[in-house]
Amino acid sequence: MSLTLKTPGVYIQEKSAFPNSVAGVETAIPAFVGYTEKAKFKGQSLLNKPVRVDSFKEFEQFFGIGCHTTYGLAEVDPTKEGAPTPDVHLENKSYELKVDAGTRFNLYESMKFFYQNGGGSCFIVAVGTYGDGVITPDFSSTPFEGGIKKLEKESEPTMLVIPDAVLLEDTVCYPLQQQMLMHCGVQQNRVAILDVFNGNKGLEDPTYNPVDNFRNSVSSDFLSYGAAYYPYLNTSVIQQTELNFRNLNSDGIGVLQGVCNDFIKNLKESQQAALKPFVDGMGAAAPAGDSGEEADGKEGKAADGAATAPDDHTINSVLSIAIPEYKTVMEAILKKKNLMPPSAAMAGVYSLVDSQIGVWKAPANVAMSSVISPSVLIDHNQQEDLNAPILGKAICAIRPFVGLGTMVWGARTLDANSLDWRYMNVRRTMIMLEQSIKFASKAYVFEPNVKNTWVSIDAMISNFLTNVWKQGALAGAAPADAFSVSVGLGSTMTAVDILEGIMRIEVKVAISRPAEFIVITFEQQMQKS
Repeated sequence: MSLTLKTPGVYIQEKSAFPNSVAGVETAIPAFVGYTEKAKFKGQSLLNKPVRVDSFKEFEQFFGIGCHTTYGLAEVDPTKEGAPTPDVHLENKSYELKVDAGTRFNLYESMKFFYQNGGGSCFIVAVGTYGDGVITPDFSSTPFEGGIKKLEKESEPTMLVIPDAVLLEDTVCYPLQQQMLMHCGVQQNRVAILDVFNGNKGLEDPTYNPVDNFRNSVSSDFLSYGAAYYPYLNTSVIQQTELNFRNLNSDGIGVLQGVCNDFIKNLKESQQAALKPFVDGMGAAAPAGDSGEEADGKEGKAADGAATAPDDHTINSVLSIAIPEYKTVMEAILKKKNLMPPSAAMAGVYSLVDSQIGVWKAPANVAMSSVISPSVLIDHNQQEDLNAPILGKAICAIRPFVGLGTMVWGARTLDANSLDWRYMNVRRTMIMLEQSIKFASKAYVFEPNVKNTWVSIDAMISNFLTNVWKQGALAGAAPADAFSVSVGLGSTMTAVDILEGIMRIEVKVAISRPAEFIVITFEQQMQKS
C-alpha cells in the first residue's frame, strides 16, 4: 500500500511477510436426502433446502421424529412354491409381516445409525414429509433427484447418501443411484455411498442375485465416485419399548387378538378375566394424537371416576409378559424394523476414521456399532466375486468375525478394475487435495501471470503437500518422492497460454494405498545348532 504523504507526522505501513497457505477442506460431511416428519422451523419452510445439522438432537429439532410404521399380519403357506418367507410362527401357522405403503421411511433411523457410528456434521435435504408427495415442477422424475439437484450449489458436502432409495421400486432405485454417481462425478468433490437393492437377500438363489442385478442395472459412468455395501444389517437402533401392537394395522391387530384369545382360553377363569380387558383393549381406537409408539403409562378416568380401558403402554407391557405369542409378534416387528441398509452407518464410519486418523486411511477393518449381525453371511469364496469381479463394480462386504464383531471388510470403489481409483480412500484423498488447492489458488486469480506469482504458488502448494506427507497421506521416503509441483513458462505453459490469461499448474502425488492382501510365506530350514 502506497501512502500519500502531505501532512508531517509518523506513518505506519504494514507488509505481509508470509505467503498464502493451503487449508485442508473438511472431508466427512455427508448430505442425506429423504423424507422427514416435518420440514419447518420457526415458521420457515425447510423443504428442499440443504440444512446443516451438527447433532441428532438438532436433526429432531428441525425435522421431527420417525414415521409410525405399520404392518399387516397375513397368514402364508411356507410349503407352497413362491410363497414369501414367514416372519413369525404362531400356533402352527406362519405369518408374513408386510409393511403398509407410505408408512416406512429410512431417514430418521438412518440418522440415528449415522451418529451411533461416529457421525458428526451433515446436511439434510427434506424432499417431503410423511404421507406428502410434494413434487416441484423442476424435479426430473422423483423428489429425490430434485433433492440432489439442490446440492449442486453446496460446496461443503463430501458424501451423498439416500437411505430411502432401496424402498423404491427397482425400476426407480437403480436410475436414482445412477443419478447419485453422475452428480458426484460432475461435482468432483464428493462420493456416493450406495446400498444394494434387496440387500437382505442371499447370493445362493440362482433365479435372483441382488449383487448381479445391481451390477447389471447401475450405469458404468463415474464409478470411481461411488462405493456400494452389502448386505443389510440387523441392528439395535430401535428398542422394543418404542414399538407396540399399534405397529400392526387394523387387520393385523385383529389376527393378533384372535391368537391371544385362543391362548387365554386354556387358562384358569381368573386369569382369563384378568387378561381379557387387555386383549380387548387392542381393538380400541388409539387416543387422538397418540402415534401408538408412546403412551403416558397411566390408566385414564371416566367422568364418573370409573377406570377406563387400559392404555396402550399398559396393554403392551402386560401382554408381553403374559402371552408368549404376543411377545413373539412384537419381537418379529422389532427385527423387521431394525433391518437397515448400511449406507448411513458407513457415512458415520467414514467420519470416524477421518477424525481419528485421516481421509487417507481406508474405511475398513472397522467394527460397526449398534449392529447385531449382517442379514446375510458371506464366506471367503463369495467375497472373491464381490471384491474383484471380472468386469469391475466391486461391492464392499460387511462380515462378522469371532471376537471382533461385525466388520467393514472392503474399501473399494465401484471402479475395481482401475489402478488409479480402485480404493475409496485414494479417491477421497485426491478430492481433499484437489479442493484444498483449488480454494487456496483462488487468491491468485487476476494476479500477474509472471515468475513471482509462479514461485509463490509453487511454494504454497509444496508446503501444504509436505504437511500432508508428514501425516502419512502420501507415500515416499522424502517429500520429493511423494509429490511434485510444476508451474511456469516452458514447463506447464506456452507463451500463448500466458497471452490468453491461462496459468497451468501440474501437481503429481503418490497417495498411500491400503495393504489389502497380506501374504506371509513360511518355509522350513535346516537345523543350525
